[in-house]
Amino acid sequence: MVFKKLLGSLGVGGPTVDTALEGGPVQPGGTLHGQVHLVGGKADFDIEQITLELVARVEAEHEDGEAEGTVSFERFTVGGGFRLAEGERRTIPFAVTVPWETPVTELHGQPLGVVLGLRTELAVAGGKDKGDLDPLTVRPLPAQEAVLEAFGQLGFGFKSADLEYGHIGGTGQQLPFYQEVELAPAPHYAHAMREIEVTFLANPGGMEVVLEADKPGGLFSSGHDAVNRFTVSHQGVEQRDWNAEVDGWVRQLAAGHGVHGAHAPHDYGHGHGHGHGHGEHHHSDSHHRSGPGMGTVVAAGAAGLAVGVVGGMVAAEVVDEVGDLFEGDDDGGEEG
Repeated sequence: MVFKKLLGSLGVGGPTVDTALEGGPVQPGGTLHGQVHLVGGKADFDIEQITLELVARVEAEHEDGEAEGTVSFERFTVGGGFRLAEGERRTIPFAVTVPWETPVTELHGQPLGVVLGLRTELAVAGGKDKGDLDPLTVRPLPAQEAVLEAFGQLGFGFKSADLEYGHIGGTGQQLPFYQEVELAPAPHYAHAMREIEVTFLANPGGMEVVLEADKPGGLFSSGHDAVNRFTVSHQGVEQRDWNAEVDGWVRQLAAGHGVHGAHAPHDYGHGHGHGHGHGEHHHSDSHHRSGPGMGTVVAAGAAGLAVGVVGGMVAAEVVDEVGDLFEGDDDGGEEG
């Protein structure tokens, strides 16, 4: 989907910009291809700079509750330094690398409800205007997909996914926010946790997997969060027994092997305390499948959420949110 916008700061007769993405969904750390199409206005304009900006809808926790806002997490300069003649049509191709920690927005084509966008900004004759916005679709890395599929096959159900502003302590997190995929526990873990949250922090060499379990309280104790961190490689994904590996991670959390406290905070600059995690655990056994993968769970629904039915609604809401998310920027000018 492409949104066209007349440069409001230049008034009627200014140039227009139309950015088109190519090649389908991108992966974290992958290359995003596209073209910026410019059409000259009713006069000549000096195009000083063309910038692409990756933006996300992010939740932040405050004393009064949670609030949502827009966060820019990467910028690329893809052109500029030329005069766009009256009525001239010019195309600027680009290929940019998205951050490794870029959130995942879909699994097997099913939207997760996370909203990302690519905004095109023109610097024209000393002024700036956000001229074009496109939804950005990101599919998981093989290791991310394998972990989520294993959770689904182990009986965990998809609840929701969101982006939280802040930093997870003890990790190599680079972006100012992180993604949480919330899962309902498998029946045989329902006594040990109310839900489990999965966060992926990918980098060129591998990926940190942060798991947080919301553990219920007992007769003489209150509920608390148990958190642990594991590292996996991008290599050898097909040779690992992910069901056994993920189940081992969950068993450690269920047994209380990890840092825990009374609802570890998700704060600005602070966050979860984590154990030292564990190295990579390789298994010689062949993969075994005990149930539907997470892609099927997201499509068919779990934990009372008819995601198969809601999936279409989620997709529509994501498109609406992309428009609503940046509605306040449509008057031109820079963000406050």
